[in-house]
Amino acid sequence: MNEDILINITPQETRVALILQGAVQELHIERTLSRGMTGNIYLGKVVRVLPGMQSAFIDIGLERAAFLHVADIWEARAQDAPAAAPTPIEKLLYDGQAIMVQVIKDPIGTKGARLSTQISIAGRMLVYLPQDSHIGISQRIENEAEREQLKEKVQRLLPPGEKGGFIIRTMAEDASEADLQMDIDYLRKTWSAITQQVKTKPAPTLLYQDLSLAQRVLRDFVGEDTSTIQVDSRENFQKLEQFAKLYTPSVLSKLVHYTGERPLFDLYGVEEEIERALGRRVDLKSGGYLIVDQTEAMTTIDVNTGSYVSGRNFDDTIFKTNLEAAHAIARQLRLRNLGGIIILDFIDMESAEHRSAVLSELNKALARDRTKVSVSGFSALGLVEMTRKRTRESLAHVLCEVCPACGGKGQVKTARTICYEILRELLREAKQFNPREFRILASQVVVDMFLEEESQHLAMLGDFIGKPISLQVETVFHQEQYDIILM
Repeated sequence: MNEDILINITPQETRVALILQGAVQELHIERTLSRGMTGNIYLGKVVRVLPGMQSAFIDIGLERAAFLHVADIWEARAQDAPAAAPTPIEKLLYDGQAIMVQVIKDPIGTKGARLSTQISIAGRMLVYLPQDSHIGISQRIENEAEREQLKEKVQRLLPPGEKGGFIIRTMAEDASEADLQMDIDYLRKTWSAITQQVKTKPAPTLLYQDLSLAQRVLRDFVGEDTSTIQVDSRENFQKLEQFAKLYTPSVLSKLVHYTGERPLFDLYGVEEEIERALGRRVDLKSGGYLIVDQTEAMTTIDVNTGSYVSGRNFDDTIFKTNLEAAHAIARQLRLRNLGGIIILDFIDMESAEHRSAVLSELNKALARDRTKVSVSGFSALGLVEMTRKRTRESLAHVLCEVCPACGGKGQVKTARTICYEILRELLREAKQFNPREFRILASQVVVDMFLEEESQHLAMLGDFIGKPISLQVETVFHQEQYDIILM
């Protein structure tokens, strides 16, 4: 099945949508002000060692101190024998110590970033492990002969005296020696630049920042099924083209600069899909529906028949609704990026054969998910328990905030999200109409955001469309309400 990737880039954020058979399967959003930190390498400073928890808090220059557990200290694992007890953290670290660390998990909610001292730098086909001489191979490459062949090929390319190790990714299956050599050279050069900074920079300092979302798309998302990668920014298309020539030449033919009048996400209905993905209810084609509730502890998804009545009997109706729901659930997990513990409440089925078929359909639908999932069978209460690895904030947490008016029971979009919606709407209006001036009517908090933190983006847009843009506070508007007047 052919997959299209849409990349919408503005100065304030990058949004990526994966489209399969006309339906949005995944959404990724990276804002300039809050880029993900996973993969970043820092020279940090030990703030506090906690022997009781065998962990330490490390200052890496963020608002909250990051967390390092003794199990994530590479030196402790490398020095200890497998059967021996690990070295206590108080013998490895001390307050005020400078230490090189890598973020392995972004801050989520009130929790700080999770760190490791085992450094890994990802390339297109290889992952470099500068502290480990081991050469590993992705478990997805199952053919034993092919695994050995790849391992020998990489070993031949390593320079004499190379102390670092590599993990061979699935992308390396059909790679030439020239491609692998290019990856090795790039990774070693990157590591050399990092180690040079350690000698001169004070702690805390950012030593290495992972690739941008658009670059990671070219490195990690593109596969044989990918038909096109459409980019709606000419400047960024050219940057991605240069990046692809150096690191991902195989995707060059799929890169397309979208130049249409209509916004790229509007053309494919992605904006509407984002709105639906922020709601609790998901309607099924049959007339049934899902109710998705996301909490701090877990996510629950309830399946209901709704108006669907079909088949020979009620059991048949329930079975068909659950089969359709299994596919819809798999898509919603990817679309909303729901992680952690997930409880699925399918409609009760008497037949063990029906339960087995629904579970099989769910696992089949989840097979396309790039994120690790684990699904258990039906419990005694008829619930399916599953877990999906948390890799980043969910879509709702990125776009929304807790509503102060409802005491945390609901959500509203952030003022910044509304500002960006208004900027996109202004661009649409400017392409269709030619007024003397645009006037934005919005709540006080949105206008304040435009006057302060987003003033540059508003000015940039005004220069781009060649029309003055004025602001007016409407006290009766709540945070999500706005209007654009053509003067």
